[in-house]
Amino acid sequence: MKISKSLFLSISLLTLGSFASASNAEALLKTNCASCHMLTAPTLDMIPTLKAPPMDAVLFHVKDEFPKIEQQKAFIIEYVLNPVESKSVCESNKVSNFGVMPSLKGKISDKDLEVITDYIINTYPSKKFVSMIRKMKINNKLSSLKNSAFLINQDALPHLTKILIENWNKEKLGLTSEQKKKLLVVREDTLKRIKRIKKLLKVLEPEIIELTTDEDSKIKEISKKLERISTLKSEATMTQIKCLRESVQILNEKQLELLLPFWDS
Repeated sequence: MKISKSLFLSISLLTLGSFASASNAEALLKTNCASCHMLTAPTLDMIPTLKAPPMDAVLFHVKDEFPKIEQQKAFIIEYVLNPVESKSVCESNKVSNFGVMPSLKGKISDKDLEVITDYIINTYPSKKFVSMIRKMKINNKLSSLKNSAFLINQDALPHLTKILIENWNKEKLGLTSEQKKKLLVVREDTLKRIKRIKKLLKVLEPEIIELTTDEDSKIKEISKKLERISTLKSEATMTQIKCLRESVQILNEKQLELLLPFWDS
């Protein structure tokens, strides 16, 4: 098949045009966003030191929240100009750590903002970042199994409470100030009780190890300490169940329905 010179030239110009467009979009992104947002895939050890969520994370959450490109584009443009914590797609506890981004209203033209938005939707999140997030979720689920309520999980809180912390200030969840006040009382009481149990276990568990390796120790003595540990872990489980039940009673049906999709995440 022969390609005419004019057709070849047209294709070449179109290709060059797309490269130039992408280059311009990347330059605009670096100028307007790179001072806060990391534009390459971060490693896990970098995340705690970042001043803002990496662009990979931002688009991961945006696409998770909004399935359609038009929705993603509309959200990004609106949020960049009018950033509000309650409308953020990131978890509330992370937004609290980073702070709400400054508005770019009056600092960027509508045309440039649209170019940047199209570019980041097409570019992020990277496959490397998505893979890292998937591995993190698998590790978190394994960690949950290893550190279930019966063994006192690392956060010392039921899964529902952790979901609430992540969505605390989200507009769509709509927690009232009265609900927040009650939930905080439940959370603080739970943490106080679990902290006391952990403190006791920290002493008991090494004692059992020591007794096990000591030939002069009596089985009855070891058994007594094991029963004490069992009692404490049962108390921890009941404390978490109490926390869960009281939290559910504070929330309304609509809020519980909204939280259910996050349960397995």
